[in-house]
Amino acid sequence: MLQFLLRRILAVLPVLFVVSLVVFLILRLAPGDPAAVIAGNSATNEDIAKIQVQLGLDRSIPVQYGIWMGNVFRGDLGFSYYLNKPVTELIAQRVEPTLSLAFGTVILALLIAVPLGTVAAWRMGGWLDRLLSGFSVAGFSVPVFVIGYLLIYLFAIRLEWLPVQGYKSLSGPSAAGPWAWMRQLILPWMTLAMIYVALIARVTRASVSEALTEDYIRTARAKGISETAVLLRHALANAAVPIVTVVGIGIALLIGGVVVTETVYAIPGLGSLTVDAVLNRDFPVIQGLVLLFSVSYVLINLLVDLSYLVLDPRILY
Repeated sequence: MLQFLLRRILAVLPVLFVVSLVVFLILRLAPGDPAAVIAGNSATNEDIAKIQVQLGLDRSIPVQYGIWMGNVFRGDLGFSYYLNKPVTELIAQRVEPTLSLAFGTVILALLIAVPLGTVAAWRMGGWLDRLLSGFSVAGFSVPVFVIGYLLIYLFAIRLEWLPVQGYKSLSGPSAAGPWAWMRQLILPWMTLAMIYVALIARVTRASVSEALTEDYIRTARAKGISETAVLLRHALANAAVPIVTVVGIGIALLIGGVVVTETVYAIPGLGSLTVDAVLNRDFPVIQGLVLLFSVSYVLINLLVDLSYLVLDPRILY
């Protein structure tokens, strides 16, 4: 186990290096100058040049990358060009809304998708199976922002059941109660869960339907075990590995969906911070966020690999 962890960590380091290098180069080679954005429309070339020197943008790209990587190894992601605050501080201020949105979406999607896919596999060819197929196509086809605006129109504007936008924190001086926090996130959770439910339910259906054709299912039924126990203890348990795998893969979809969803619902999380940083050409913030997202995705996939040991004892590392 320890050797497996060490191999995975060593394999991840080159990936993170390449990701950081590619993002750094794209930002530096893309059109637009952060110094010109900070200086404003009325600034002269001399003013822009002074700001470039202050930000270190007058140095060569290899030197800039070397300085940034050296600071990263010390836990310093730099200062925001636009807000003049440490990037780590900005991320810490915005991480709670994003984690609330992400974890709530995953929990909601699993509670809906796994039972839905299991029942659809049990009654393959029935109305629920056909409904799931149509829902999966719609879930992957309709963009996140379209789903968000439709839900806002229905539940917030027409029915006035839920708030349109905003976020209520669970911690800090402006902390609200659990119900106020949850009420603000119900629509964002539903918006993101649409895609996630379509993905997980489809894979659950395929995995469970394959498991139901195995000999051990036939043996379990011959012993007189109830159909519920056959589904849960035998079919679903043996189909858990593909389901957990697709949950890990879906994190990539979730990261992209968080950026759009937070923009639609005006949630002050990492997604909206990413959009603001891109618009303002705030290089340190963009680099820090991409690095954070990359590390998070790698760690989640590592946890998925380790979960195989629990779900299937035949798997050894």
